[in-house]
Amino acid sequence: MGLAVGTLARAADAPDPYIWLEELSSPRVDAWIKTENAKTLDVLEQDARFPTLYAQALEIAEAKDRIPTPRFLGDAVYNFWQDADHVRGIWRKTDLASYRTAAPAWTTALDLDQLAKTENANWVWHGADCRRPDERVCLISLSDGGEDAVTIREFDLATGRFVKDGFALPKSKQDAVWADADDLVLSRDWGKGTMTTAGYPFVVKLLKRGQNLAAAREIFRGKPGDTQVSPAALQDGDGHKVVFIQRAVSFFETETYLVRASKAVRLALPLKAQISDLVAGRLLVKLNQDWTVAGQSFGQGALVSLDLAAVNADPAHLKPTMVYAPGPRASLDEVASTKSHLIVTRYENVRGRASVYTPAPNNSWTERKLDLPDNSSIGIVDAQSHGEGAFLSVTGFLTPSSVVLADAGTGALDTVKALPAKFDASKDVVDQHEATSKDGTKIPYFVIHPAAMAMDGNNPTVLYAYGGFQVSETPFYSANIGKLWLERGGVFVLANIRGGGEFGPAWHEAGLKTHRQKIYDDFAAVAEALLADKVTSPRRLGIEGGSNGGLLMGVEFTQHPELWNAVDIQVPLLDMLRFEKIAAGPSWVGEYGTVARPDEKAFLARISPYNNLKPGVKYPEPFVWTTTKDDRVGPQHARKFAARLAEMGIPYLFYEVTEGGHGSGANLKEKAKTTALELTYFSRKLMD
Repeated sequence: MGLAVGTLARAADAPDPYIWLEELSSPRVDAWIKTENAKTLDVLEQDARFPTLYAQALEIAEAKDRIPTPRFLGDAVYNFWQDADHVRGIWRKTDLASYRTAAPAWTTALDLDQLAKTENANWVWHGADCRRPDERVCLISLSDGGEDAVTIREFDLATGRFVKDGFALPKSKQDAVWADADDLVLSRDWGKGTMTTAGYPFVVKLLKRGQNLAAAREIFRGKPGDTQVSPAALQDGDGHKVVFIQRAVSFFETETYLVRASKAVRLALPLKAQISDLVAGRLLVKLNQDWTVAGQSFGQGALVSLDLAAVNADPAHLKPTMVYAPGPRASLDEVASTKSHLIVTRYENVRGRASVYTPAPNNSWTERKLDLPDNSSIGIVDAQSHGEGAFLSVTGFLTPSSVVLADAGTGALDTVKALPAKFDASKDVVDQHEATSKDGTKIPYFVIHPAAMAMDGNNPTVLYAYGGFQVSETPFYSANIGKLWLERGGVFVLANIRGGGEFGPAWHEAGLKTHRQKIYDDFAAVAEALLADKVTSPRRLGIEGGSNGGLLMGVEFTQHPELWNAVDIQVPLLDMLRFEKIAAGPSWVGEYGTVARPDEKAFLARISPYNNLKPGVKYPEPFVWTTTKDDRVGPQHARKFAARLAEMGIPYLFYEVTEGGHGSGANLKEKAKTTALELTYFSRKLMD
């Protein structure tokens, strides 16, 4: 083992012949992308199945019977909508009574297609932050082609126009919140020396209405080595308000500062804690580490509350109260407040649950469980700051998604929207199993398959996982998977491997940095269980994952090429010895480690897909795709991986979407095309 590590380390320090592909754009790079795209499209688009798969994916994407995702703003319900007539999208509104009907009467607040045409821009919607309590004036974020960097403009919902001489913040990776009607607290690129090595801001300033950016007054400064520094603001239904600054000293460790009288005062929270909401003058805090304070102990994964008045009086000495403590196979998920109550969602063995918590005397809480379907994912869509309504999403693998309106005061539930079935699920079933990983840990996974499936190892199967950043993968309804894969005889598997948050922070931390091989062993264990049970065989097994999941795919591709016949590697990290030098890579040292530490560099060298490709090995032909506009992970990883495959004579397919940010496209047509390319690829590899 020592010899192997040394060999890899020397290879890692050798000159990189494809460093030129790290340049985002140049004549040479652009020509390479054009050639690679043409080769791939000539294979996949010419497949007889592609036109049908694309037509089906586009029909699903542009369908007008999709559920319009609701958001409470003032007395209205808002929704951002894209379809064939609104490629970039419209921001529109209706009232609650109308939203509950089959055909709501919508009024357009902002037409992004028209705005882009007028301004000759490639605008992509990145959301709106509307000032409380009236929620009339909003800060709208617009991205050029889907980048994380945005332009922010002040918009008046009453007039339907951008505010003349209002706040207008030029393009940057930035965060801005309302301090009051005429002041913003914001972090952004203020010029040289104000962005972290990861490419995010670390200087926070107060900007008054009418001031230019140069006149903004600094109120907090982090350090260049931080992940990022950003402001946040919360206001509850009773008028209590807090503005605070989060200094992420690493991806998972954050110092929290209260903004008071234009000064930042440190709040004595543990580093792995996150302020989540505010209700009835109580701050809600998620704990990702154990916390002993004021003679009490609170476990990792708990939700606690703090009295805001006491926090303001003495931020150095906090007295939390327990709201929710998870069991051994449970995890806290989302938190949102109505005017007077708190909605909390959680997972028990990867099954969604939801409760309403009500403030009680002495900073305590009472709980009312909501009667929602089992074997589903339960999410919080939005909660009403002026009332007790909350929109919840309910979704399962074979159950079309629905939106439920919950009354936090009474516990009453009303399904106000339900997606029509997008595929025939009548012959399918969902099973949950457990695989045993190399160290004995039980790894749950879901198998969605025909009830009459023959256990003969001949079923085309796609296995998906993510495995990082405490992101939980839970049941979901996918029209694309159902229509383009399940209906055609395919099997879909979702693995809940370590690195995620399905069982709380400890499930994530088990696979951090040099312990990361556990994540990859978990995934391989699920695959081996599928093979042992004869659900499928290596000939019929494909895998897919994106971003950190793309890294997972790259590792499995290099470590276990014999287990699968198709590997879909989406917007991936792949060069783990240079990830800190590409896009936002430095911000993920807390997850992956750093080459600056010898032990972590040695581990990264052992698992880095780009550095572990070997000539003469029989690899499956992968489909590697990325986007030019991805300013988070960056397209460089995928490009270099493809180039090295070509050098070794290993067959591959590479595709680079020119728009779309860290995703599959900037609009519905681009996203549908990428989906069709993926399903064509899987069909060729697993069904033929």
